[in-house]
Amino acid sequence: MLLFSNPDQHKRLFALALPMILSNITVPLIGLVDTAVVGHLEHAYYLGGSTIGAMLISVVVWLCGFLRMSTTGLSAQAFGQDNTRSNIMVLLRGICVAFTVGVVLVLCQSVYIDVGLALAGGSEQVQFYAKQYAQIRIWGAPAALANLVILGWLIGNQKSKAVMWLLITANLVNVGLDLLFVFGLNWQVKGVAFASLIAEYSTVMLGLFYILSRYNTTVIQLCQDKKNTLVTLVERSALLSYFRLNRDILIRTLCLQVAFLFITFQGAKLGDNVVAANAILMNFLLLISFGLDGIANAAEAMVGKAYGEKNTKKLQQTVHIALFWNLVFAGIYSVLFLVAGEYLLTLITSIDSVIAFAKDYLVWIILLPIISCWCYLYDGIYIGLLQAKVMRNSMIVATFACFFPLWFVLQAYENHALWAAFLGFMLARGITLAWHFHTIVLKERG
Repeated sequence: MLLFSNPDQHKRLFALALPMILSNITVPLIGLVDTAVVGHLEHAYYLGGSTIGAMLISVVVWLCGFLRMSTTGLSAQAFGQDNTRSNIMVLLRGICVAFTVGVVLVLCQSVYIDVGLALAGGSEQVQFYAKQYAQIRIWGAPAALANLVILGWLIGNQKSKAVMWLLITANLVNVGLDLLFVFGLNWQVKGVAFASLIAEYSTVMLGLFYILSRYNTTVIQLCQDKKNTLVTLVERSALLSYFRLNRDILIRTLCLQVAFLFITFQGAKLGDNVVAANAILMNFLLLISFGLDGIANAAEAMVGKAYGEKNTKKLQQTVHIALFWNLVFAGIYSVLFLVAGEYLLTLITSIDSVIAFAKDYLVWIILLPIISCWCYLYDGIYIGLLQAKVMRNSMIVATFACFFPLWFVLQAYENHALWAAFLGFMLARGITLAWHFHTIVLKERG
């Protein structure tokens, strides 16, 4: 049987996936810590404000997720071809784009934040604290986007342990500063924002230090040959290929963000308790997605390397093995939230009305891992294959032919309608990508 015909592939997947799972989970865990810190303040509007403020920043970072995805796919294939110079150029090109976009966002922050808050709605207190949070965090945009490139490049080069230690170290900085600024200095919402800002720049410095220490010979050669390096960096064909790939991933991510923003903004219109409860549930969602992305990240690197080597058999083995373990981990997540979901709620907030409201929606979080695990993995597979157009089309179908129609039909059920539509959206993504891969991609590769 193809699934168990190569034990070494299982070992290789786990060698890459386990550090990625551990490091990925630190990201939503920090979000949970942020939420828990603010959730234990006196009023729900602190949590609601920080949630909407964080969403205004996150939407930009997630929209620029193409920087991480394209960097992973391109570097994985360069790694498979054993082309170190091309590999480093992928990193440099991505960092240049990331800093450019980040600086533009900082310059345009006033308009962006005001428009975002107008669309979000919410009470006067929620609006105040959301603006306070966003005005601080926006200054971290260049670092946050550069981090996407650095992490994507390390994943593509199968440096999963480096990613793990990089994220764990940076997130420990975030947690320590959270506790110092919020409880020690009584900075409330702005304390959480400053902690995240400092952590983002810390991650950039740690990541660049690691890469320079490991690839200093190639970097020195590129610096000595400045003219050719610059010509390669801005080479027209390479840039066009890079931006075509990123265009499709951007459209794909934009659709995803539309769904997330719709849930956040509709929740804000339903009241402070709703947006606060949804903030907690969204952090549970991120805990699930980032954990399952550990398998997907390993698949990205292995699929990209197999594609670069033109090894179809290894490609098929990787996909089947990743599918198996993806489902196993999804089942573990579902059981975790079934058994401990209510306990986790009480750890995150002490506001009784928010806890009571959130309990009614735990069923969606219990179902989410099994329903959504397919789309996470196939996203990783298509990143490794650099077939962003397929990902884009799948996301468009899921958003406009599933998410919004489902919500429209079920909107009388208010917040339940939002979560039902979201699960339908995730299921549609998985089905369309799986169909395309098993009926078209594998057939093309014989």
